[in-house]
Parts: sequence; structure tokens; C-alpha cells
Amino acid sequence: MPKISSDFNGQTVITTFEMTPGTAQDLMDALRDAYNQFIRHQPGFIAASLHMNDAQTRIANYSQWRDRKDFQAMLRTPEMRERNRRIAELCSRFEPVMYEVAEDF
Repeated sequence: MPKISSDFNGQTVITTFEMTPGTAQDLMDALRDAYNQFIRHQPGFIAASLHMNDAQTRIANYSQWRDRKDFQAMLRTPEMRERNRRIAELCSRFEPVMYEVAEDF
């Protein structure tokens, strides 16, 4: 995975998911499958990581893309739209937010 750096010129996306412990593993499996089978093969994808909290009530997804337009194009594909409908059934809320790295340590 690329190093987090304020020199990064691409797009960083952090998506948070809220769920119950009973659906946490199903959601993690759905996200893992989305990355392995589809997202990582899309134009502009650089890297991603998934993080689950100890209580299994939140997942954070950190991803890097070459450009904002690449990320948005991936979201608009029929396959990702279908996957996002399934993901939405497994969590109470999810929110992707685009960021620029302001500082790195």
C-alpha cells in the first residue's frame, strides 16, 4: 500500500459504515468481495484498507484513487450500484467522504 503522504496528488476516500455486531462479518465479507472481484480492477484504483472496531459496530474503509473522477465513475457502474444496495442492507449507515491529505507524520 502506498504511504500516506501530503505529497499525494490523487483522491483519498474514507468511508465509514455503522452496523450491529451481528452483521459486521457479513458486511466485511461483502466489502472484501467487492474489492477483490471488482473495485481493485477499476481504472484509477491505487489501494485500500478495511478497519473494524473492537465492538464490531463500525468499519472504516480508506482508499486511494488516481483522481476523483475515477472513484465517481466506479460508483456509477451497474455492478457497484448493485453491490451498494446489498451493502446498505447490512448496515444502518454508510458515508463515503473525499479528502485531501493535509498533514502526515
